[in-house]
Amino acid sequence: MTNWKAYLIDLDGTMYHGNRMIPGADQLINAMRYNEIPYLFVTNNSSRTPADVAEHLRQLGIPAETEDVCTSAVAAAEYIAGLQPGARVAPIGEHGLIEALKRAGLTIDSEQPEYVVQGIDRSFTYEKLAQAARWITGGAKYVLTNPDLLLPGQDGLMPGAGTISAAIVAASGVQPVTIGKPSEILMKHAMDRLGVRPDEAAVIGDNMYTDISAGAHAGCGTILALTGVTTRGNLSELQAKTGVRPDQICDSLADVQSLVVSSLKSTR
Repeated sequence: MTNWKAYLIDLDGTMYHGNRMIPGADQLINAMRYNEIPYLFVTNNSSRTPADVAEHLRQLGIPAETEDVCTSAVAAAEYIAGLQPGARVAPIGEHGLIEALKRAGLTIDSEQPEYVVQGIDRSFTYEKLAQAARWITGGAKYVLTNPDLLLPGQDGLMPGAGTISAAIVAASGVQPVTIGKPSEILMKHAMDRLGVRPDEAAVIGDNMYTDISAGAHAGCGTILALTGVTTRGNLSELQAKTGVRPDQICDSLADVQSLVVSSLKSTR
């Protein structure tokens, strides 16, 4: 039996695929709410605000409120604000990132930024690349919301924030501080919000490279849900590549729910 008291739950591939809820997602969250189990939805997606993410979940039939959502954009903004309150920042990203930076009390400055904060930017251009390189080589610190190279799109896979970052790194010669999974920074941000220690929290996710690796790096428990990119067929290969083994493996979200409820009984 485990002694986990709180859960950090991935979204895409764990709760839903695009605009389709994964079976059992609504029942899992309802069970956690009914049993008053603390949790946060933790996502690398920096393009949406927490309110946008919660609305998307509700549209799919999954209970969610804005305060239930932790994004890499919010974590990045609060990371910078913690280091330097009111810092001048130049965002390369979309609505969710810009709103997070403003809410954290940071100053948007495209002239002499102290930080370049980059996420997914589907209007990224050569000029933005050139400007980012000039800012960073001129002394601005470089913060990346998440390192995802590819994202699922309506027409198939599309370049993610990590692909844009690869171009900026090549142009500037500077590696960013990465906030999102598999970095432990996003996990620590979420645990701080829940007020729990790593040994009291478990990450629920479908991706060995991001979710499970992030949980392991942060010292959390890990529950792999075989609902997305990781399958029984590729599990051994992914474990070898990541050097990480999940604490628990569940074939479905119904199995995750049973595990969570069992863990609850062992801690109360």
